[in-house]
Amino acid sequence: MVKLGRTIKLRLCPDTAQADQFLAMSQEYQRLANIVSQWIFDHGFQLSWLKINHHLYKEFRQESELNSQMIQSVFRTVSARYKTVREQLKQHSYRYKNEESKWIQVPRDLNWLAKPIQFRQPQADLVRQSNYSFVDEMRKISITTLGKRTKLSFTDKGFEKYFTDDWKLGTAKLIHNQGKWFLHIGITKEISDFDTKNDPQIVGIDRGLRFLATVFDSEGKTLFFDGQKILHKRKKFIEIRRCLQSKGTKSAKKRLKQLAQRENRWMTDVNHRLAKTLVTAYGSHTLFVLEDLTHVTFNTDDLPKSLRNSHRSWSFFQLETFLTYKAQAIQSTVVKVSPAFTSQRCPKCGLVEKTNRHHDTHEYWCKQCQYRCNDDRLGAMNIEMLGQEWLNGVKHPKIEKLTTAG
Repeated sequence: MVKLGRTIKLRLCPDTAQADQFLAMSQEYQRLANIVSQWIFDHGFQLSWLKINHHLYKEFRQESELNSQMIQSVFRTVSARYKTVREQLKQHSYRYKNEESKWIQVPRDLNWLAKPIQFRQPQADLVRQSNYSFVDEMRKISITTLGKRTKLSFTDKGFEKYFTDDWKLGTAKLIHNQGKWFLHIGITKEISDFDTKNDPQIVGIDRGLRFLATVFDSEGKTLFFDGQKILHKRKKFIEIRRCLQSKGTKSAKKRLKQLAQRENRWMTDVNHRLAKTLVTAYGSHTLFVLEDLTHVTFNTDDLPKSLRNSHRSWSFFQLETFLTYKAQAIQSTVVKVSPAFTSQRCPKCGLVEKTNRHHDTHEYWCKQCQYRCNDDRLGAMNIEMLGQEWLNGVKHPKIEKLTTAG
C-alpha cells in the first residue's frame, strides 16, 4: 500500500468580525514563527521540535494569546520549513570552475543561509478537531481564533468528491489572499502500489521546447505534443515584461508582479492538462519513464533570440510532479533515468554518435546502419528502452557509449 496525498482548498465566508479575528490570529502566528526562525538560526539550526519546545514554550504561553496547540503548531511549521529548505539546498550544489576550468560541485546545507527564513504572510496551521472541525452535517466549519472558536460557512466547489470516508483529513493552513480567506486541508488515502509484474505498459517521455512532450510506448506508438503555441505565448510575456521593466515606475512594478502570477497560473494549467492527458491515454498499470533533468540545459540554436533564455525558467519539474501524483492515483508510477546519450543512440544498431543528430532538420540519421528517425521520437524510444531495463531489475539504467555496432 502507498499513501496518496492531496490538498483541498476551501473558500471561507467570514463576516467582518470573523475576518478580523482570523487576521489577528494569523498575524500572531506569523510573529511567533519569525521569532522561532530567528532562534533556530542563532542556535546552529536546531530543528528538533522537542528542543525548540523546551526553550520557547513557556515564554510563548506567557506572552501570546495563542492556545497551547497552536504554539506547538508554530514550532512544527518553522521546523518543517527549514527541513524543506535544507533538502532544496542539498539538491542544488554550488558549482564553480576551478583553475583548470573543471566544474566543481560543493554540497550546500543550512549554514549557507545568510539570514533566518522569514514568514512574510499571515498564516496559521490548524490541527484537525483541535483547531478546526466540520459541524452542522458538514455545512459549516468551526475554527479556533485568539478568543474562542467561531462557526462559518464555506465553499468546496470542485472538491466535493474528497469528503468521503476513503480520505483522511489532516492539518489545514489558513491563508489570507487578496482580501479573501481560504483553508487548505491536507488529505491522504491509502491505495495499492504499482505492481511491476504482469508486463506493465512502458511509456518513454522526452520533454523539450519545440515539443512539450514526445511519447513512445511499448507498443511502438508515438504521440507528439506541440509546444509552438506555448513558445509564442511565452514570447509575448517576455516582450510585455521587457517593456514594463524599461518604465521602472511603481505602477509598472505592480503590473510586473501581476504578469508573473498570470504566467505561472497559465503554465501550471498547461502542465496539469498535459499530465492529465497522459494518464488518461495510458491508464493504470503504466510505467512512465522520464529523464532526470537536474542540471541539464537544452540546445536553443533553433529558437528565436527572444526565446533563447526561456528554457531556463521552463517548468519541467512541475510537469514531472503533476504526472507523478496523477499516475500514483491510478496505480501507475513514474521513474527517472539518466539522460546521457538518449538523443545520440541508434535504437537499431546501438551506435552512440553525436553527429548523427541533425538539429537543423530535427532528424537522426545513423551513419552505420542508415536508420532514420525524428530526433525527438528517437529520444523517447531510448527513454522507453531504459524503462524496460528498470523493470528488469537495473536500479540506475543508463546508456553506455558505444562507437561500433553492438
